[in-house]
Amino acid sequence: MENVQSDRSSQTFPHVSSSQVWDFVSEPHLHPMKVTVNVNQPGTAPGFIFVTPSQMDLEDMQQGALIMDQLGNPVWFRPLTGSTVNTDFRVQSFIGKPVLTMWQGELTLGLPSPGAFFQIINQNYKVIKRITAKKGFISDAHEFIITKRNTALFIGYKKVPTDLTPFGGLENGFIANDSIQEVDLKTGKLLFFWEALSHVDPADSMVPASSATETDNIWDPYHTNSLQEGPNDTLLISMRNMWSILCIDKKTGKILWQLGGKKSNFTFGPDATFFWQHNARHRPGNRISLFDNSCCATPNSPPEGQSHGLILKLNFKKWTADVDRTYFHDPSLFSVAEGNVQNLSNGNQFIGWGSEPYLSEYKRNGNTIEDPTLNFLYNMEFPNENTSYRAFKNEWVGLPLDAVSIVVDLFEETAIVYTSWNGSTETVAWRLLAGTTPQTLSVVKKSAPRTGFETDIKVRAVGPYFQVKALNSSGKVIGRSRIIFAEEIEE
Repeated sequence: MENVQSDRSSQTFPHVSSSQVWDFVSEPHLHPMKVTVNVNQPGTAPGFIFVTPSQMDLEDMQQGALIMDQLGNPVWFRPLTGSTVNTDFRVQSFIGKPVLTMWQGELTLGLPSPGAFFQIINQNYKVIKRITAKKGFISDAHEFIITKRNTALFIGYKKVPTDLTPFGGLENGFIANDSIQEVDLKTGKLLFFWEALSHVDPADSMVPASSATETDNIWDPYHTNSLQEGPNDTLLISMRNMWSILCIDKKTGKILWQLGGKKSNFTFGPDATFFWQHNARHRPGNRISLFDNSCCATPNSPPEGQSHGLILKLNFKKWTADVDRTYFHDPSLFSVAEGNVQNLSNGNQFIGWGSEPYLSEYKRNGNTIEDPTLNFLYNMEFPNENTSYRAFKNEWVGLPLDAVSIVVDLFEETAIVYTSWNGSTETVAWRLLAGTTPQTLSVVKKSAPRTGFETDIKVRAVGPYFQVKALNSSGKVIGRSRIIFAEEIEE
């Protein structure tokens, strides 16, 4: 016989959520942000939306990892407590199977604190791997990649004691040194190591060493914020504080070319320059995409221009970089930090606006600063200037192992049943059973359509025993709740 539990967790009806935070009867411990979808045009790519909401003075909201559908309904939410945050939450492939990956830890002055780690989560939402940086480095929040070789490629950070006076800083200071590491996910063995201080002159930074007085004497000359494998055993690396993107020979560690910054190998065409950039990615045809913050990262750097998605066309004969496409927001945004540009399955571009509370989707051809509504298909706004370091749109099948959640409000001959299944992407309807004993349950609602994260089902039934079963698109039972005993509520 299935376990029976008493249901006393909900004593009010109707249930009302706040305007900025979700509140569920069947999952009372979950309080993700409630978003607004203000543009939703035909032609968007399929998939769910993946974000890591970071609380910005929104008292009741929880931080964590959040999957939403395109209407903004939560699909899966895993909250965090205290000052711990997640970043870089997305779908990847590990040993031929789809998985979720993310960074988790605390950030101090924008830098990761000891104890941070990367994690791999399977389709049942179980953590199957935790990975940390080697050689005394701290796992960095910006990038974690599972390669086709089933290895992990990521960024590490270490605070190195350094006399900064040659650079115009303090004598007893520190340099934030960045490393690129590759680890065998089966054995944990370090397979590749590259560090910035051995290859990149910190004097080329756009952030003065004197700024260390405002950040616990730590100078962050590089701030490596993205990493990607390229052709011919190369790595593409973005260094935000250098205003540059580097191509590195993985075998020798040498820099093959630099795009942007003080030692750029390329000259730039009109409107092709970028500042404080994020998320550099290879595109076909010698193109590079990036999120151009163009904005105000230090007190002495006013906005160079509006933040936008940018794709550049590189000419390796003439060593020139020209604008291929741009993606501007309507209304205009100036994102101080963070952000990304993702190439979707149908050629659309998906943009997370970092420190601005938006994410957007565009048709492939993009738009211009003069006409930002052109090809602007989708726009989601977070509440109260909440933020997400990056935002992704991925197809995903979530198969939770936990029981379906159920709460019943019983009023004389009427029952209001609240049900949800955190993380299930395959549930399309619910079957409700009720009976006078756990052994005599019968169907009182054969199929109630799923409506958002939580569905409320009103039926004429007194129970007092109830159970809900989750149905997929074929009508097959794929999950069930416990049998609960519901006590009548006095109206």
